[in-house]
Amino acid sequence: MSIFLSGFEEPLASERSDYLCLALIPGIGARTMLGLLGHFRSPAAVLAASFDELCRVHRVGPKIAGAIVHARASGCLSRVVTHCQDNSIRILIPIDQDYPRLLQQIADPPLILYARGAVPPPDQLCLAIVGSRHATAYGRTVTEGLASQLARAGFTIVSGLARGIDAYAHRATLEAEGRTAAVLGSHVTDIYPAEHTELAQRITEKGWLLSETGPFENPKAGVFPARNRIISGLCAGVIVVEAAERSGALITATHAGEQGRDLFAIPGPVHARMSRGCNQLIRDGAILVQDASDVIDHLGPLMGESRLGATTSIRHPAELQLNEQERAVLQHVAPIPTDIDEIIVRSQLAVSRVLSTIGALEMRGLVQRTSGRCIQRTR
Repeated sequence: MSIFLSGFEEPLASERSDYLCLALIPGIGARTMLGLLGHFRSPAAVLAASFDELCRVHRVGPKIAGAIVHARASGCLSRVVTHCQDNSIRILIPIDQDYPRLLQQIADPPLILYARGAVPPPDQLCLAIVGSRHATAYGRTVTEGLASQLARAGFTIVSGLARGIDAYAHRATLEAEGRTAAVLGSHVTDIYPAEHTELAQRITEKGWLLSETGPFENPKAGVFPARNRIISGLCAGVIVVEAAERSGALITATHAGEQGRDLFAIPGPVHARMSRGCNQLIRDGAILVQDASDVIDHLGPLMGESRLGATTSIRHPAELQLNEQERAVLQHVAPIPTDIDEIIVRSQLAVSRVLSTIGALEMRGLVQRTSGRCIQRTR
């Protein structure tokens, strides 16, 4: 149970408009709201309080107290509600049934969430895939493979609609006919970057856009690091694909650790700048991921028997027809170029058997040669 929700379900449910009126005031966050409700017991009582009474509450200074006194007369709530109605935007607060359950449990849940699109059930199991805006070809290949496989296994893929890894994760999920959610730093009708406007529209058709930033709000410093806590808070785990040493993706990883979420990372070459952040995460205890099965195996208990049964959907039909030797070779072929000598060592099969099996896998369209000594998965 969230610190914010404790003890206040019934008053908030019965006074939704008063709650929204308070939550729209700049400077009121989860802890300030908790202090106000703890002192006055209901949103209506907060709005009816005098300036002096409000200033006695911890975290409430003259600026916030003055805004509360004039909140009902400001017309802000009416403008926001009208905008949301006109643009098919849902307003969610922490006691709503559709408010994501995992997000309720973090220390500072958003007081308001604005959602566009097909909001998934609150118990939908989500995974975040995040990484650098300056993704390499390696990062793109890994992201697309992971996103499509995990989407087919039944996960909702969450990211931030940024350039690079985020966009690759969203697009690969959509191409796999999965569900994806994009958490924005801007309002859900103000798409950034603008070049992702079409992608955002595609997301709303089977997933959702989500933000705590309201309409008519100007961009504020620190908004993107703050929204990263929502990305991790929504999810059972966070996968970092590529990250330099000062990447914003590492902020999401930090939030994941603080929120008790599982943290996964993709290893990369030790000299690659875009892999340094991931390699450091693995060194510090993140779960090393080579393919989707590493994530699914780790999260299996959360998925339940029905979801575990869906994991076979990540396999292409041709994979289901493989014999034991073919499966033994294929499991050691990565979505990136893999040296045949490495496959021989890992599979512990004779060289002749590995080479003949690779030929059979190529004929089935499951692997392809990228050079004389390397192959990679195609699915």
